Formats: sequence, structure tokens, C-alpha cells
Amino acid sequence: MLIEQLDGYLTKLYPAESNYLLSIDDLKHPNVIFLTARLDGKALGCGAFVDHQGEYAEIKRMFVLPEHRGQKIGLQILKELERRAQYAGLALIKIETGILQPEALKLYEQAGYHRCDPFGSYSRDDPLIVFMEKWLEDNPVRPAPEIV
Repeated sequence: MLIEQLDGYLTKLYPAESNYLLSIDDLKHPNVIFLTARLDGKALGCGAFVDHQGEYAEIKRMFVLPEHRGQKIGLQILKELERRAQYAGLALIKIETGILQPEALKLYEQAGYHRCDPFGSYSRDDPLIVFMEKWLEDNPVRPAPEIV
């Protein structure tokens, strides 16, 4: 349901050539971490990262239901994705987003992301795309081993 709403939102904002959407099947690949934020069993938001062969994590599919925006749910999802990327040994996170999403741009900027050069296979000539990145701390956060 969240992915369907996100797809509908993005296809209204951008032409098809400016949308780089991961399908549900793509989200099931072993190099993808997909999270949902829930309250009383209801999914309120989601986000994912793709591990690009250990080089960097790419944030994808960030979305919070409109009626739940402004509650820091997106920031919580983003921070958890960063934590998991760091745990996986990734030190760099990259994001591709659009100029017509000021809330997303503000979220990423407030979370410490900075604009960067295009990366991956994205169109370098698309004026609707914004590329951002953030370096995480050098040492991955790893939980203490459980002693049984």
C-alpha cells in the first residue's frame, strides 16, 4: 500500500524518464534493506537502502503517509537505515531525489546530507534530479554479542 501511494505521488510530480522507482521485486533482493514504520500494526512510512557492492548505500523508497508527516517518522526511518548501513560496513550513503519534493530535501539536509555529483546510472542531464550524499562515521556500530 505504501509503495502504491508513493508511486502514485511520484508519477504525478515527474515524467517517467525522471522516475527511478524500485519495484516490489527489486526490494526483495539480498542487497536491499527495506523498513516500515508502524503504529498499532498500521504501516505509516517506509524506506530502503541498496548496497552497491560495498561501495555505498543508496537510499530508496522513502515515504510517509501524508496524514503522518511532521511527526519525525521519516527521520526515524532514515536514521535506522543509516545505522543498518553502518553496521553492514558501508561508510557512504547516497540519495537521488527530486526538486519538486521540498520536504524530502529539507529532511536530508537537516540529517547532514550534502549535494553531490550524479552517481550510478542516473541521467546526468535531468534538471529535476538532486543528488546528495553523507559520510558516516568510520567505525561501524555493532551491537555487543548476546551471551547465552
